[in-house]
Amino acid sequence: MARFPLTLFLGLAAFTLSFAQPVPNRSPLTVEQIMQGERFVGFLPEDISWHPNSQEVHFSWNPGMDTLRSGYRTTAQGAEPKPLSLQEQMALPRLGAYNEDYSRMVYSKNGDLFLYEVGAGLARQLTNTLGGEYSPAFAPGGQAVVYQSGDNLFQLSLQDGQLEQLTNFREGAERKEGTPGGQDSWLEAQQDELFEVLRWRAAQDRLRKAEREALEPKRPAPFYLKGQRLSNLQHTPDARYVTFRLTQSAEAKRTQVPAFVDGSGYLDISKARPKVGHPQDTHEMGIYDRGRDTFYMVSTEALSGIRQKPAYKLEVYGDTARAYDNPRAVIIHSPVFSEEGQAVVTVRAQDNKSRWIARLDLATGALEEIDHQRDEAWVGGPGISGWNFSTGTLGWLNEEEVYFQSEATGYSHLYVHNLSTGERRALTSGPFEVREASLSRDKETFFLTVNAEGPHEQHFYHLSVKTGELQRITTAPGKHEVSLSPDEKHLAIRYSYSNKPWELFVMPNRAGATPKQVTSSTTPDFDAYPWREPKVITFSAADGAKVPARLYQPKGGSKGGPAVIFVHGAGYLQNVHRWWSSYYREYMFHNLLADNGYTVLDIDYRGSDGYGRDWRTGIYRYMGGKDLSDQVDGARYLAEELGCDPSRMGIYGGSYGGFITLMALFNSPETFACGAALRSVTDWAHYNHPYTSNILNTPQEDSIAFRRSSPIYHAEGLQGHLLILHGMVDDNVQFQDVVRLSQRLIELGKDNWEMALFPMEPHGFVEPSSWADEYKRIFKLFQTQLRK
Repeated sequence: MARFPLTLFLGLAAFTLSFAQPVPNRSPLTVEQIMQGERFVGFLPEDISWHPNSQEVHFSWNPGMDTLRSGYRTTAQGAEPKPLSLQEQMALPRLGAYNEDYSRMVYSKNGDLFLYEVGAGLARQLTNTLGGEYSPAFAPGGQAVVYQSGDNLFQLSLQDGQLEQLTNFREGAERKEGTPGGQDSWLEAQQDELFEVLRWRAAQDRLRKAEREALEPKRPAPFYLKGQRLSNLQHTPDARYVTFRLTQSAEAKRTQVPAFVDGSGYLDISKARPKVGHPQDTHEMGIYDRGRDTFYMVSTEALSGIRQKPAYKLEVYGDTARAYDNPRAVIIHSPVFSEEGQAVVTVRAQDNKSRWIARLDLATGALEEIDHQRDEAWVGGPGISGWNFSTGTLGWLNEEEVYFQSEATGYSHLYVHNLSTGERRALTSGPFEVREASLSRDKETFFLTVNAEGPHEQHFYHLSVKTGELQRITTAPGKHEVSLSPDEKHLAIRYSYSNKPWELFVMPNRAGATPKQVTSSTTPDFDAYPWREPKVITFSAADGAKVPARLYQPKGGSKGGPAVIFVHGAGYLQNVHRWWSSYYREYMFHNLLADNGYTVLDIDYRGSDGYGRDWRTGIYRYMGGKDLSDQVDGARYLAEELGCDPSRMGIYGGSYGGFITLMALFNSPETFACGAALRSVTDWAHYNHPYTSNILNTPQEDSIAFRRSSPIYHAEGLQGHLLILHGMVDDNVQFQDVVRLSQRLIELGKDNWEMALFPMEPHGFVEPSSWADEYKRIFKLFQTQLRK
């Protein structure tokens, strides 16, 4: 049975009593009020999508504050939104695959296939089965549909309803006769030699089998999976070739998350993720040539640097061999086919250091390298393939040219590569990022989301393929999340500004058009408060870098007053911008703090999103290095430039922000008087593999990086007051993290820390009561330690 130190629970009881009394609050806002979340702000429009007719926009909304959100519709011209009944939602077609002239669309809904006639606006159900049909696409000519059911592909004729199975993937292994030279084979041969009746019957069986096979129609050759997982079935437009991924599962020990409070009254334990450094699944891509009825695998041997070792092994650990004996493990992402059936693929190394773009010869399985992006930190950035099986931006401009995104210049930009000449041209350039990119139907225009106006705004652009002219379509400062209508004539835009939550707008897809607001979602209580527009500033770090931040100041200024630094979570996330933050509760809390005389600084430290490759990788092999020094330099800016009291500095944040809070109190105790660490990572060796291995490699291979980056190794430095808050059913940063840290603090004899636990909360809190309890404790900590 799990045991917890008695000291920990005594500390918790004392902590609860110490925080039972309310603290003075000079703001018209209350913690209980703002932590109601959507119930206070309003339910903002989400899940924007277009009807295939390009005239209706559908979205999720809840203006009436009902128990659940509902589906709503408006028009491309911005008509008053109307709720969708359940019957209307059931009848709605979904966006799917179009035929060559975009007159028909085929889609899957609830596991069945439907054909939608765009001009007539009519949908016809093609299948009605329990098995499930998915990922439909038109065959050339548009008279048949290819789709997946189970582990196989099928083709359904739209003319006569004939159904053909195109592949024959099977579970298990092929049954084989006895091994030649083995005992079973010897015994079978002896029986055949001794007994004429057995020879006669065997001859009859062979003849019957041959006759049966001669009478059977031609079937695709079977492929036995032999315990491997099949995924990513893709086919060329003419369905001549089928590509697939085989995954061999590794034996990885999984973590466990106990739920102490659930409906059963018992302790429920669920399995969760493994920890970083666990054995990794291995992947390979295969090809089935239907014309030759044969299978073969794709080889990565020809890729440049496929055996290259990472630099840290040579430079830090003195590895003398510069190359591995065998090719590095990779993941080959989904192929992208041209109209004529050529294929290009993204290949991602599992050590995170390389990404290749290559042409795939479907007839042989050979790869012809187009681009190799190598990064001794890790390959990443917007539009670039990731560890989560995303291909990134990749497509065919024509049969000669492919386009993709790369961080070759330090910022993610769009490139076109000519396969015949090898010529490459950059379609975008400069100190900004292409956040999203898609090609128009006529292949003359790219539709882009770009932060060209600066990292704090994102706008929608048109980019001419021929001239390279970049034309801005949206104009209002902030962020525009654009959904393009299927006919590419209209935009549905979810737009927000720093102090204005997301609303839905529609407009024609052209420069100079005026957006029309469709929704108005905020509540009267929310609208009654004059929400601050945080000032976007930069300050100088000790190494000369200009660090972006958002500044909240109290009336009367900051001189001589207390200050709080907020550290956003997720690591690779942007929170210094001019749009409604995903940390909107924290945004409202910062207004409350400013009302109470606090200056609040919200920093996009090294490792944050939106600022290019060097900023993104500034934390490689040392989390708690530059990302922490940016907080310390922010505190220095608050004291030296704004006149805040350097002895009254607090810090707080959740997840990665909780980790930085711990590192700040442990490694820079002279800077911060107190801090609140929410759902914080305390030891990176106990976090997940995909995120952590990008930045720190693995504990087995790079113990130095993990030791200097993990707060649990630095806990002896704690001097200020530490408040730890954690959900007990957190399956991301697990409860074990803070339990281990608490034991370390107990053994170190630290007594200026407290912990509050939330028995029914996961990583992202759900219940308003938990949010309120958590932030009342944080506010109490600041009022107690910084209001002197």
